[in-house]
Amino acid sequence: MKNLFNNLSKTKRQRLTISIFLLSLSATYAQEQQNEKPQDSTKVEKLDEVLVKAVRVDAKSPITHSNVTKEDLEKRNLGQDIPVLLNFLPSVVTTTDAGAGVGYTGIRVRGVSSQSTNITINGIPYNDAESLGTFWVNLGDFASSTESLQLQRGVGTSTNGSGAFGASINVLTDAVSKEASGEISNSFGSYNTRKHTVKFSTGLMNDHIEIAGRLSNIASDGYIDRATSDLKSYFLQGSYVDDNTLIKAITFGGKEVTYQAWNGLEDLDKLENDRTYNTAGEYTDANGDTQFYDNEVDNYSQDHYQLHWNQRYNNQWSTNIGLNYTKGQGYFEQYEDDTDELDLYEGIVSPTDIISYEDEDGNTVEIPITDLIRRRWLDNNFYVINASANYKTNTLDMIFGGSFSHYDGDHFGEVIWAKEFTDNGTIRDRYYEGNSKKNDLSIFTKANYKLNENISLFGDLQVRNVTYKTTGTTSDVVEFAVDKSFTFFNPKAGITYELNNDNNLYFSYARANREPNRTDFESNNDIKPEQLNDFELGWRHNKGNFSFNANAYYMQYNQQLVLSGQMDDVGNPIRTNSGESHRLGLELEAIIPVTPKLTLQPNVTLSSNKNKETIINFDGELVNLGKTDISFSPELVASNAVVFQPIKNLQMALLSKFVGEQYMGNTEAELSKLESYFINDFNINYTIETTSIFDSIVISALVNNIFNVKYLSNGYYYTYDDTWSNPGTIATQEGAGFYPQATTNFLAGVTMKF
Repeated sequence: MKNLFNNLSKTKRQRLTISIFLLSLSATYAQEQQNEKPQDSTKVEKLDEVLVKAVRVDAKSPITHSNVTKEDLEKRNLGQDIPVLLNFLPSVVTTTDAGAGVGYTGIRVRGVSSQSTNITINGIPYNDAESLGTFWVNLGDFASSTESLQLQRGVGTSTNGSGAFGASINVLTDAVSKEASGEISNSFGSYNTRKHTVKFSTGLMNDHIEIAGRLSNIASDGYIDRATSDLKSYFLQGSYVDDNTLIKAITFGGKEVTYQAWNGLEDLDKLENDRTYNTAGEYTDANGDTQFYDNEVDNYSQDHYQLHWNQRYNNQWSTNIGLNYTKGQGYFEQYEDDTDELDLYEGIVSPTDIISYEDEDGNTVEIPITDLIRRRWLDNNFYVINASANYKTNTLDMIFGGSFSHYDGDHFGEVIWAKEFTDNGTIRDRYYEGNSKKNDLSIFTKANYKLNENISLFGDLQVRNVTYKTTGTTSDVVEFAVDKSFTFFNPKAGITYELNNDNNLYFSYARANREPNRTDFESNNDIKPEQLNDFELGWRHNKGNFSFNANAYYMQYNQQLVLSGQMDDVGNPIRTNSGESHRLGLELEAIIPVTPKLTLQPNVTLSSNKNKETIINFDGELVNLGKTDISFSPELVASNAVVFQPIKNLQMALLSKFVGEQYMGNTEAELSKLESYFINDFNINYTIETTSIFDSIVISALVNNIFNVKYLSNGYYYTYDDTWSNPGTIATQEGAGFYPQATTNFLAGVTMKF
């Protein structure tokens, strides 16, 4: 047996070791059980939960999901973004540009990119309507205003906004509080990271009205050089509630200024010896010395205004209406050193220097260049209306409704400084302008029907129509005219069979269709929408405080928009249709109370993610690589939490995460490989209960990457044709960039509640 183990490759030994480790944890189920924490079942909270009922599922539905409570988030909420706080959920891989979890962060579920993960806040779509991505950096400290969230893996149930192609995350903001309260929270940590939060609630005044709010500021220098973040945010809600009515007016938003770190690091020598080096803002001064522009930043603000009205008419009928307006405005600023793309700025700037070289025929070629600073702007408005009605009896729970959204966004670029302007050129001249409009209409009906004591049926039908139209030019000053309309039909069905009070089995089928995003159309105007058929089969076991879930999935794609590995010049990932592809996996997770004071929480995902056929252009010829791995899709993702609570108010947790090797492209090129990594964090929370000014004082600390692992969680890969190395032929060259993540670092904070 030992020889067999040694003969395996290093990667396979790692996978086998982790799998055996996690399976052994699942086998350590002990008989000792703790008393379950009672759940608050007040009418106020029940009405709050209706705001997300149309996009959530319950514990016995045939949809694979994980629930995260406010208490879960609070334990690690010391300034890092929501994706990082979800890092230890099944099938989740997270990354951050600045390396330490503050600023631009991303999340992938089952290997699927953030562009294919649907996000809603109180049932309102949050994904950017054009890019389909989610920019958590605009929601600084939003975890402090989150009551709960649900992560649905796979297609999930019908949801508002763009379809889910790997996961959906729906967030419910703070519930109405009966009692008046206040909270002051401050935390500090590595890289000058700090978070300051103030919260309040008036409680229910006259038993009906509550006003609550939050102000936050998060700042960090980042692990990567100059990758600073300054995130200011707010949350304010006014609520009216009685036995059958809940009306909420909510506004939240923020302003972020982050120094750019999306270039990654292509220099392999620097990656080894100077891994925090940041090429953003780099330029050469008149003396030939390397300098860095101090304002190479992303500067963006986003404000959301929501109005929700839930009305319960009797024990069977209730309705919900949600309105939303989002205003987004901002830019990113770049220093262009020795740019030779003067055609982009024709009539605005003049050349100030000439570079020359000899071509392959010995002729001298002269190229005019100059230095300038540009800003690329977004100025957009987003409107949403949701409406749904719920009919519920002892055997039937049915919801039907619809959603309509309208997006209107301006894109334009300004030159704010140049070494020399033309006679007609002035500061803030626009060198490109464009407008985009997108409408999204969906109607749905979904129902859970209890056939008998053991069998429940689930059905979900959605029709979605999307229109997208653009005018003007892109940032490359190329005419950009898209006029597309898509109509999608997305059926879903499932069955749950309760074996007994402790066990249920479920099976579901769901179809999703999804339109391309703006960057997809920019790279290929003929790009096709993607389609997914998702099959899920699972078993849930719950007995006391012990639980074990097993889920097998098969996700069959047609024209899946997979990440090519390349990025455009503003850090947007470029996607391409992959024809037929699939994701096949097994997800296991458990909560194991070993003793009344010690609990294990392991999960593991084993998967195979394949493009059926990959054809590339190599050295001027088409080459069929056959079946290849889908980019950014590790075969093994595993997590575990060892939670120890020696006394009532003290909790310690060792959090472990293993991510297997993955490719950044779809050709399995060696340069595109991200090596596997195994990291561990340590989290401690201690609550001091007082009877004086404060109700309690909570002391929290988090040490990330305690074993100082130097790892890479993200990157990009590209190829290009080189005709200079071998005149007369086409030689395919390749390149890659990587995003180093922070070594050992810490965060510590104090929260005073009153």
